[in-house]
Amino acid sequence: MASEGCQIFNPAEKVAKISHCSSMEQYKQMYEKSIKEPEAFWGEIAKDFYFEEAVTGKFVDYNFDTTNGKIFIRWLAGAKTNICYNCLDRHVAAGKGDQVAFYWVGNDPADAEEVTYADLLKEVCRLANYLKSKGVAKGDKVAIYMPMIKELVVAMLAVARIGAVHSIVFGGYSAESLSDRMLDAEARVLITADAVWRGAKLIHLKEIADDAIKICKEKEQNVRLNLVVQHMKNVTAPQSVTNGAANGNPAKKTHFDDKGNYKVTWNPEVDVWWHDALAYMSTECPPLWMDTEDPLFMLYTSGSTGKPKGVLHTIGGYMLYSATTFKYSFDYQPNDVYFCTADIGWITGHSYVTYGPLLNNATSVLFEGVPTYPHTGRFWEIIEKYKVSKFYTAPTAIRTLMKFGDDPVKKYDLSSLSVLGSVGEPINPEAWLWYYKVVGDSNVSIVDTFWQTETGGHVITPLPGATPCKPGSACFPFFGVDVALLDEEGAEIKGEGEGYLVFRRPWPGIMRTVYGNHERFETTYFKKFPGFYCTGDGARRDKDGYIWVTGRIDDMLNVSGHLLSTAQVESAMVEHSSVAESAVVARPHTVKGECLYCFVTLAEGCEFSDKLTAELKNKVRGRIGPFATPDFIQLAPGLPKTRSGKIMRRVLRKIAVGDRDFGDISTLADPSIVEVLFQHRPKEGKV
Repeated sequence: MASEGCQIFNPAEKVAKISHCSSMEQYKQMYEKSIKEPEAFWGEIAKDFYFEEAVTGKFVDYNFDTTNGKIFIRWLAGAKTNICYNCLDRHVAAGKGDQVAFYWVGNDPADAEEVTYADLLKEVCRLANYLKSKGVAKGDKVAIYMPMIKELVVAMLAVARIGAVHSIVFGGYSAESLSDRMLDAEARVLITADAVWRGAKLIHLKEIADDAIKICKEKEQNVRLNLVVQHMKNVTAPQSVTNGAANGNPAKKTHFDDKGNYKVTWNPEVDVWWHDALAYMSTECPPLWMDTEDPLFMLYTSGSTGKPKGVLHTIGGYMLYSATTFKYSFDYQPNDVYFCTADIGWITGHSYVTYGPLLNNATSVLFEGVPTYPHTGRFWEIIEKYKVSKFYTAPTAIRTLMKFGDDPVKKYDLSSLSVLGSVGEPINPEAWLWYYKVVGDSNVSIVDTFWQTETGGHVITPLPGATPCKPGSACFPFFGVDVALLDEEGAEIKGEGEGYLVFRRPWPGIMRTVYGNHERFETTYFKKFPGFYCTGDGARRDKDGYIWVTGRIDDMLNVSGHLLSTAQVESAMVEHSSVAESAVVARPHTVKGECLYCFVTLAEGCEFSDKLTAELKNKVRGRIGPFATPDFIQLAPGLPKTRSGKIMRRVLRKIAVGDRDFGDISTLADPSIVEVLFQHRPKEGKV
């Protein structure tokens, strides 16, 4: 991974001249204050939000050292607020009710709707009143399993308005995965939809939800309410699907009647249609004023044990941090139109589709579809139509669209763009440069953001008006984030070097616990290095102080005593024009300890051959060194990815050694790819 010798890209002039932070000098001053005077720094920011009661205790109080009692984190002690009020009522009261909060864009380009702040507030109050009428109260857990529609945002905010806790599960997870999360969260209320088109694929959400409810009942947790949005009657079916009983399509015959209406099974004991429930509800509902450390939501993320853990975030600190990172990381300005492609089922959607934008009175695009349906220019078409200025997506999506070349991008007018963001994994320099040059026409600022479900918001990121960027580097810490690199023994690495990425102190948005298992929270994040929050990622700091996140520590490779990150090798592989994507894992080796086992997905029209394998080995040798030469390079028509786009590397490690004991792979977007990869394994001994 290039660093010291790579090209540096200065902020786009059109961004810097109006930026909230317009120089590195200003960034350094603000950053220093956030570290040395956190109460003054965050206290000033807190003045932009409404608090029913002010702070009465310590502004920030914490313990990061497991040898000194239990881990705890508290911000804004004693203050009371409501995040829904700050997202909606505050803006409507200021005369912004007619402003568009969301341009909803459906799976099909024909489906679109504008939702104003006033519209959103009325719908939130209706749902909040209905939930209260059904006995949902402060602290109750509400599971949400929905597509990317406005009702999902309404559900989140209504739950928060009445002091309940939302647990959103990505719409498409299996019934087992949904029930696991509902059981752990003790959720007895579920909000879902009948179904959703994702590209040309139909996801039967209500059917999956019904199965999850049955599983919960079998385990003696009865779900007492299943609120269902009737979504299918309002959307356009894919062109490949005709109305009525489709020609030879069993799914159509099973799930649609002769008039093309989607059919659902119904249990009147628990099922209620959303539109019936809200029809007679009042559009006024006073918010419940909550303590800043009351829980806001839990979101389940993968654990090393295979059992998902419920990451719990609280109201006040998360509100400050999601709002502030959104404002500065994207440099959001009045009249901007912002588009984040993430699903709200993931933390990116929580912080940067719903809460961060609404807290800043932003106008956003809420997108239900996928980037390649009904054509490969879908993102660019939306950007042109709505004159999007700030765009945020994942490296996986960028690399997927790169495979189709520049023409699908150049068909559209993208001159409105000023900031392009990247999220989810380190972005390789080649994808960064394509994003900058082709999508941004070399006239944008790129923000490569590093953060986690646990951090609540960006923790290392460029600021678009201030930071000179090195492609592939997350650059510098955000305000309030105190970064350190540690070696295996816990000694701090000063200056240049590579090690464990840790943080010395909390920022407002950091998680507070693992729901129902504080011991797991302490063990996972604080036991390894007492006094530090351990991200589980490795990072390297170059001579200029730039931080390069190298990937999960368990994805680090130790080849003949040389410590390598998977990201380093993958970055070298994808520089080859035939390679669209690469994933690298360690494989045991009798001499080296570990050797490199590489999976490569080819660009369209390219063929896997001995010649290509030799070229890739030479590419890695040339980029990193002879010691890094891969022993195995395997064709991968696809990679085992979760529905959020992350590569499940433990599955790749199993394939590398020929072990079919994968454990739970229900969270894979396409579990069938595992067998395909097994079929492409090279013969033992062929290196």
